[in-house]
Amino acid sequence: MKRSKPINSATNSSSRAPRNISSPAELRELQRVMSAALFRPLTPRWRMQKRWIDGRPMEEAAADFIKPNDRLSSFERLEIYNRQYWFRVLDCLWDDYPGLRAVLGQRKFMRLITAYLARYPSDSYTSRDLGNRLEQFLREEPQWAAPREELALDMARFEWAQIVAFDGPSKPPVTPDDILDTPAEKLRLGLQPYLSLLELDYAVDDFLIALKKRDSDALRAEASNAVGSAPTARARRKPIRPPKRAKVFLVVHRHDNMLYYKRIDPEAFAILSALAQGATLENACSDAIAASDRTNIDWATQIKEWFDDWGVLGWLCRP
Repeated sequence: MKRSKPINSATNSSSRAPRNISSPAELRELQRVMSAALFRPLTPRWRMQKRWIDGRPMEEAAADFIKPNDRLSSFERLEIYNRQYWFRVLDCLWDDYPGLRAVLGQRKFMRLITAYLARYPSDSYTSRDLGNRLEQFLREEPQWAAPREELALDMARFEWAQIVAFDGPSKPPVTPDDILDTPAEKLRLGLQPYLSLLELDYAVDDFLIALKKRDSDALRAEASNAVGSAPTARARRKPIRPPKRAKVFLVVHRHDNMLYYKRIDPEAFAILSALAQGATLENACSDAIAASDRTNIDWATQIKEWFDDWGVLGWLCRP
């Protein structure tokens, strides 16, 4: 998964930069004005807007805090940074959300992420966090994903969970010795911070696997062409059918520095969710069993197998 260089965060800004910088407060105000200029959306022709937020010509506003040189005006110098910011953040989201891009189509996806970044510009020192409010935005403005609003939301949640799992923090996993003397009615366990529990309405995991396999096969086919052969038109990649509606309980995690996603049973999902919310081990297990409609299962054996697997994978930690 591609990671990128840090990007400055955005804050609210006044419309005018201070004339002189003689205090930290004035420096912060200049930084806010500069951020506002960088984060302003580009025109449909990918240029800087001609008017500033207060209605003044952008040439005039840029001259407040950017000096011209012998080749470029203040406007032209500022436009370079405005365009580079947008090209960079759009490129990052393009790379981080291939599944959402495939679900919506390239043009609609580009319109979505442009609207998203206009409302929620970068607020972190790293572009890794660019998509941290994309799920929120899709809930607030679902029209950008119409008519596949629910599918797009599932895919956005799934792909963000992979970003979290890729480089999220971790805690020391619990060991048998850590919990040996604690009774089940008092034992509380946490889940690793990098782990995400997703209850989904679409099989987006299968869809993304098929998508990556298709793209990988296409790249291998292109690379296998003989160097001295005549150039041929690039083969059109076959579209992948959108996933069908299906209830999926998914854990997105990492193991040995590799990214994984794993389907689990509804009862296992309920136990992990309850533990993450602070329930005791006894209550988490008993509530999950009581809510299940499955019969003829040796729950003691089944739950032991689940916890053995979760222990090997390192999912459990101290709360």
